[in-house]
Order: sequence, then structure tokens, then C-alpha cells
Amino acid sequence: MSHEHALVDHLFRECAGQMVSALTRVLGPDHLDIAEEVVQDALVKALQTWPYRGVPANPRGWLFSVARNGALDIVRRDALLRKKLEPVFAIPTDIEVGYAEEAFGDDELAMVLMCCHTDLPRDARVALTLKTAGAFSVREIAAAFLCEPATIAQRIVRAKRTIVEQEIRFELPRGDELRARLDSVLDVLYLLFNEGYNAHEGESLVRQELCHEAIRLARLLTRRDETDIPRLHALLALMLLQASRLSARTDETGMLLLLAEQDRSRWDRTLISAGMRFLESSAAGDEVSTYHIQAGIAAAHAVAADESSTDWALILRLYDDLSAIAPSPVVELNRAVAIAMVKGPTAGIRALEMLRAHPALARYYLLPAILAGLWLRAGDSARAAACYGEALGLSCTSPERRFMQRKLAECTAHGAPAQ
Repeated sequence: MSHEHALVDHLFRECAGQMVSALTRVLGPDHLDIAEEVVQDALVKALQTWPYRGVPANPRGWLFSVARNGALDIVRRDALLRKKLEPVFAIPTDIEVGYAEEAFGDDELAMVLMCCHTDLPRDARVALTLKTAGAFSVREIAAAFLCEPATIAQRIVRAKRTIVEQEIRFELPRGDELRARLDSVLDVLYLLFNEGYNAHEGESLVRQELCHEAIRLARLLTRRDETDIPRLHALLALMLLQASRLSARTDETGMLLLLAEQDRSRWDRTLISAGMRFLESSAAGDEVSTYHIQAGIAAAHAVAADESSTDWALILRLYDDLSAIAPSPVVELNRAVAIAMVKGPTAGIRALEMLRAHPALARYYLLPAILAGLWLRAGDSARAAACYGEALGLSCTSPERRFMQRKLAECTAHGAPAQ
């Protein structure tokens, strides 16, 4: 990838949602599609011109100016739209004029809160927010939800229609209305972070920009008394503790490293300390949310010097608690790993085999991949090879695919037949 293409990709992930939010504030929620269209067009034009003319001195300002001008062109072509959207002509051409980080933050939060309005179905809220504020593709959102892209596309279309029909406003709500939307906002940030931490497709296993964006938006919420609650602190603790391991998850060649293989000296101790502080502050009050439990699991890993000194019994108990209050096939998948660490690989294999029939995991590569690792631990390289072969037939990132290909080759070298 050229420098220019890499920069556009980075800016797309970092500021496309900001630009869509800023334009939606001016154009209005009923013209969200226009905002998305002109931002997408601006990024395409950057890919077409920057490699030949060079990167402008202010690439963010260039992108916003092109998007703004695209919106103006659409408005000018429609007389009724021009009259209704006269304020769009007042958008500064220079992004630096009146465009402080605080203003950007308010636009983004207003966008997220609009998309998380309680008049929208919960699954539609998350999908729409990831599409507009997070700049996710429909395919990426579908991968995060373990469902078909067509299903996600329909949810987004219906959500946009509801926004127009119900005249949902682009604003920062207050009081009870704000608190009512907070659960779905936290869901969005959680999925945004997870998509960055466990990318479902492409060349990169980790998209750090998405992780940092989720953390940044969560920190914005902590600045408001109405949203600065223990649940948010627990989510921030979870994200910070997980983010501390980002640089250690792959080696210098981009090869995936399992938790046991990671160089823990590369874990970011500053992020771990911040995560532990938020975990402590999340204990205020009596609430124990799924974020509290997951943050506790992440903390158990963060404080362990290596895998052998990890308190797997505690982690298994926490997964038991998580399964009780928020059962899901992915929770059971992770719980099976903890079972294997506490009771041995055979026990973990039994737990995983019970999940085979679950439709949500039918195309999820991690189920056979984890089974393969446990069969290797149990000394059966033939069954491990079969499971790695199965996993390689499913969608995953390039680093994950290379890792499984290497493990399959190791199985074959030990006498297992190639799949």
C-alpha cells in the first residue's frame, strides 16, 4: 500500500464518522444519506488525486472541504433542498475555523445518541451507529453480529426511515432521556472496540484506530455527569486493559501470537494502570454488569506474570457468572477455554463439541481453531489437523489464516494427514 493510500485509510477510520456527524448537524438527520455519500466521495477523490498531486498540508481540512463542497453541489441542484438547507452554506471551508476537538466530540456524541434513540430497535441502533459514527462497512458489522450482510443492510435502512418518520433530532439529550439511551451507546462502543481488537477480515489482525476511537468516545462520556456511571467505568477498564496488549498480539512479521506466546514486557503498563483505576472506580454502587465481569477477566490476565501464574480458576468462575447473566455462544466458547486450562484439554473439548450445533457459530472459525489447539494439547495431531483444515475454510483475517496454516503444517509434520 502506498503512503497516500495508507493515509487515506487511516483518515477514513479516524475522521469519517466525525465528518458525517458534523455535516448531519447542519443538513439534518433526514439527510444523513447525503452526509455519508459526500464523505465517501471525498475519500475516493483523495485516493484518486493524492498519489499524483501529493498529500495536502492539511489532509483533514482538504477532506472536509471536498465533502462540504459535495454537499453544496447536491443542495444547489435541488431548489427545495436549497431553501431548506440554506445553513449549509455557512459551513467554514477551513476545518480549523471553529472546529475544536470539543466541538467534534459534541457532534459525534450527538450522532451516537441519535442513532441510539429508544424508538429504534436495539440491534438497529448498534448497526446504524457503527455505520455512521464508526465508518464500518455493512460486511464488518455483519461479522461483528455473526449474521448476514443483507440483514444488517435492512436494519440500517429501517433505522434511517424511522429517524425521518419520528423526526428524531440531532442533539445532545439531557436527564432521563440521555440515561435511557446509554445502554445502547455502551453496546456500540463495546462492539467498536472489539472490531478493532479482533478484526474480522482483511490484512490486519488489529485495527488500533478503532480501539482508540472507542476509548476516546467513552472518555467523552465520562466528562458528562449524566453518563459518568459505574457501567461506563467498567467498560473503559475492559477496553484499556485489552488495549494494553495490542502491540504484543503479533510479531514483527505480522504473525498472530497467542496469549501464552506474547512478550508481556511489551504490554503497556500505563494502560494497565489506567484500566485498573477505572475498574476500581466501577465498583461504586451495587451494580455488577457484563462489563464489570469482563473487565475482571482482563485484569486477571493483566496482573499475571505469565500463563502458568494466571488465576484460571478465578477466570472460570467469572465466565460462569457471565454465562449466568448474559448467556451467548461466544461466552460459552471462551468459557470452554477456561475449562480446558483448569480441568484439562479433554474437558474443554467436550464443552466445545456441545456448541457445534449452535447456528451462530456455524461459520465462526474460532470454534474449530480452538478445538484444534486443544486436540494438539491432548496429543492427537490428526484431529487437530482436521479442525485446522475446517477453520481455514471459514472467514478470518490474513494473520489468523497464516497462523492456522503454520499450525496445520506442524500437525502434518507430526504424522497427521494433510487436509
